[in-house]
Formats: sequence, structure tokens, C-alpha cells
Amino acid sequence: MTGTARHRQTVLVPAGILALSLSGCTTTETILNNDTQLGAKSDQPGTSYSPHDGEYNGLDITVVNALFRDLGLESPHPSGVLSRDRARALRDKDVDLVAATFSITPKRMQTREEGGEGLDFVGPYASTQQGFLVRKENDDIRRLVDLNGKHVCVWAGTTSANELQSKAYDGISKRTETDAQSCVAALLNDEVDAVSTDQLILYGFMDRYPSLKVIPQIKFGEPNDYGIAMVKGHRADCKKLRDALKRYVNGPDWDRDVENNLPRLPKTERDEAHPTTAEISALSCVDEPANGSTD
Repeated sequence: MTGTARHRQTVLVPAGILALSLSGCTTTETILNNDTQLGAKSDQPGTSYSPHDGEYNGLDITVVNALFRDLGLESPHPSGVLSRDRARALRDKDVDLVAATFSITPKRMQTREEGGEGLDFVGPYASTQQGFLVRKENDDIRRLVDLNGKHVCVWAGTTSANELQSKAYDGISKRTETDAQSCVAALLNDEVDAVSTDQLILYGFMDRYPSLKVIPQIKFGEPNDYGIAMVKGHRADCKKLRDALKRYVNGPDWDRDVENNLPRLPKTERDEAHPTTAEISALSCVDEPANGSTD
């Protein structure tokens, strides 16, 4: 949204407060420093995972660390955050940034006044569609229609959880957990027939658990574009990270880092996940997706 609607307000406020209320303006306080706090997942092998207390790895972490190195900064300090709590953690200032397979959506980009979550994103740093993870011996599920009558686990606050609520998937029985690991445990224990979320995440679980497999031919929903999120009001910081991301995806490190973190991801899927600079320009540091490059 442009500033037009806001300018219709007749309430007079001090100029400084008005400037900070406009989403396109920035505060003077930087969130990019050697003490930056990063919200990340702790239970998604390959994308964002904490095998030991305080230690994190995965693609989300690798990307953020690469951008911070580009800016001459130390890596941020990660801590665990659930999918449903990502925006809240930013608004409550528990963390400065979130990199947790967080999909960029118009609602999340919209200001709070518009009913959105009031976030700016830097991204995409990877894109993927949603899919399904099943036990390796399961050969009954080959097409989306084969999931009718089956029990599928999702976790709260995810794109897949929302997508599967539509009428097109009424034939699928849904089970909702609080996090990814709970769903995968249910699948391993034969309590559900499949787990659904983004395919990049599923390939990470496939690598960790050899008894599970992704069904590559079943992809559904719109592509999910992963971004690094922050609350609005830090556009200067946002643009620094955006420009660093463009340099990163145009160099050799992005492909190497994706392959290292997600070795079971097929090359065709890796190529599809690779963002362009035009896509980064269109979705980074804006209140709504842009049709062209932004400053």
C-alpha cells in the first residue's frame, strides 16, 4: 500500500512520530551488528536445525551467516522459534531477524494497520512448492488423489497447514501438531500416512531419516519464497541485506551451500529453488510485491 490512505487521516501528530509510523521510513537504530539476535527453527534438518544446545546449522543459517560476512559482521546469535511464533517474536523484540523457512506473503508484508503482520523481508533466498513425505515402503501414494482417505500431519503456522484447509483437499484427514519434529515422529511411528510441508524441508528430513522418502512428483500450491524477516522500520538495514543477497545468489556459493545442506535434493529441484535478482528486488524491503526492481 502507498502512503495515500494514511495521509487521509486528520489527526495531527508530531512529525517525528509520523515519520516512524510510515512503513517505508527507517529508524536510526540498526539491527545489523555483532549482537544481532536471529530466530530460527531447531527441528528441521537441512534447513534449520539445532543438534546441540546453542548450535545451529542448515540452509537458513548458512545463508544468513554468508550475508553477515559480506557486510563485515559476525554471525548473528540464533535461538529457536516455532512457526506460529515467528512474527510475534519479531514484534516483541525477542529477536531482530527471523530466518526459519519463512514464506514471503502479501499478508505478512502488509502493515499492521492494513491487517497484515507488519514485516519486511529480504528474499527470496530459495523457493519451493509443498509436497509430501511418506515411509519408504509406501508405494500406494503416487498422485495427489491417492491421499484421499489418508491421514496427513502438518504443523501450526505453516503454508501447508493453511493450504490443506481448502475444499480441494477435503478428502484428506489432517492432523495438526505444534512443530515439524512431532509430525515426523508420528510418521515414523505409523500414526499418520504422510507429512506435508515445503519440499525443501521434506528433503532435509529424508536425508536424516533413511526410512522416509519424498514423493517428487506430487507438488502443490503456489511456490513458497523464503525470506529473512524483520519488523518494518529498518529499511536501510533491509536494503543492505538485500544487496548482499543479490551478490550471494549470483556467485558460486549459493549452489554449493544448498547442495551441502540438502544433499538429497535433486538438481532439478535445486535449480528451480534458485532465485533471480529480479525476484529479490520484487519481494525485498517493500510493502507489497513489486512488478519491477525497487530501490
